[in-house]
Amino acid sequence: MDSKEYDRWMSMARRTIESAKHDAEVGDYNWACFKAHQAAEFAIKAALYGIGRATRGHSLTHLIAGLSRFINVPSEVINLCKLLDKFYVTTRYVDAWSEGVPYEYFTRTDAETAIKTAEDIITFIEDLWRRLSSGGRS
Repeated sequence: MDSKEYDRWMSMARRTIESAKHDAEVGDYNWACFKAHQAAEFAIKAALYGIGRATRGHSLTHLIAGLSRFINVPSEVINLCKLLDKFYVTTRYVDAWSEGVPYEYFTRTDAETAIKTAEDIITFIEDLWRRLSSGGRS
């Protein structure tokens, strides 16, 4: 178990979710949604790096599947990852939409949902890490 690497990635997850909240407060809803995805990605990678399974990629669905090879991941968490994955491209790329620009398509509700979803994933990872660190299995 690599607690130092886990802490490094988890620190970034926590900072990024706070940045997402700030973006939501000022109306940058597309960026709040994207950063929620990023925060969840950092958290999942924290667990993977922490158990010695360094990984690459940005799909939360695939990252959580990689984690589930070693640890029991509830289907609810897998579904949260699938929801956030929908915010990875469309929030940032103008050509993800046939017309308009990304910020026109995202709402406060989208941002609040994305942030809550990411927080749930972060909480799952933090709880998981506490169990693993104390010698328990998931």
